[in-house]
Amino acid sequence: MFEKVKNLLVDELNVEESSITLEAELTNDLGINSLELADLILVCEDKFNIVIEDEDLNTLLTVGDIVNYLEEKVK
Repeated sequence: MFEKVKNLLVDELNVEESSITLEAELTNDLGINSLELADLILVCEDKFNIVIEDEDLNTLLTVGDIVNYLEEKVK
C-alpha cells in the first residue's frame, strides 16, 4: 500500500519521490496544501473505491497515516 500511496503523491501532486517516507508529514515535510490534500483524498476514494469520512481527515497527518487508513478500509 505504501508504494501505491507514494505513486499517487508523485503522479498526482508532483511530490519528490525521495522525500516520501511513512513518517513524512503531508504539510510540513511534503509541502501539500489543503487543496492538494483534498485532491489526494478524492483520488484515494476513487482509486480504492472507498469513502473517507470528514471526521477522519484530521487523523491523516503523515504518509503512514494514509497507508494505515487505506489498509484498514480496503479489503
